[in-house]
Amino acid sequence: MPTPKGDVGRPPALGWFVTEPLRGAVSLVGLPFARLLLNRAPRGDGRGVLVLPGLLADDTSTGPLRRFLRRLDHRVYGWGLGRNVGPTREVVDGLSQRLGHVADRTGAPVSLIGWSLGGILARELARRNPDLVQQVITLASPYMGDESMPSRADAAYRRRTSRHIGSADPAARAKTRQPIPVPSTSVFSRSDGIVHWRACIEPVSPTHENVEVRASHLGIGVDAAVLWLLADRLAQPAGSWAPFEPPAQMRMMYPRRDRKT
Repeated sequence: MPTPKGDVGRPPALGWFVTEPLRGAVSLVGLPFARLLLNRAPRGDGRGVLVLPGLLADDTSTGPLRRFLRRLDHRVYGWGLGRNVGPTREVVDGLSQRLGHVADRTGAPVSLIGWSLGGILARELARRNPDLVQQVITLASPYMGDESMPSRADAAYRRRTSRHIGSADPAARAKTRQPIPVPSTSVFSRSDGIVHWRACIEPVSPTHENVEVRASHLGIGVDAAVLWLLADRLAQPAGSWAPFEPPAQMRMMYPRRDRKT
């Protein structure tokens, strides 16, 4: 997927970056006003959902998202591993144990939701344990990124790579860009001020889609359009998967719905 010359080697626009905290706060503050809409979101049937936070975040950051899904009858779990500092041995082993625990408790494959770095970890967890995972949904996760699409979080991530498994292995890094063996949805925003939106998508396939929303990186996990999409994806019957189709009255919330994105 080629990157336009104007974007090569450049992080997201400074204007989007400096407004990230404000835009994220607006999304959070506006969530109660979207409740009337979100109360009509598709409901679940008690299957398990495991939610992974972004870089340097913990389960507190995904609290509103998890509470919303619980109201829709999903059995939702935080990752329980403290702050996300990347793929350390403790995180990799802990995630596998956590996934097994949730699958055992719910008696069925688990849906994984990962925010930013959490999405990269979720995809690799599904790659290692496909029989335990129903689907993966990533929120602004730059798993397709390389040096041509720098992130404004790169420095914070690199400071911790000495603790990461496979950080010096080019093959291990390249593997993150390969498709995973379970259905997946990549949610991205062109106004993301921290990671390149192009790093968050991959070619569409019979079991993968990219869905664009209008959200900031810090607010994507509390954006009303994203929450509706999560409810829709998680409400699909076990063993089935089809691309997302928003209700007619909400289509404006999902711009450029090109299946070839």
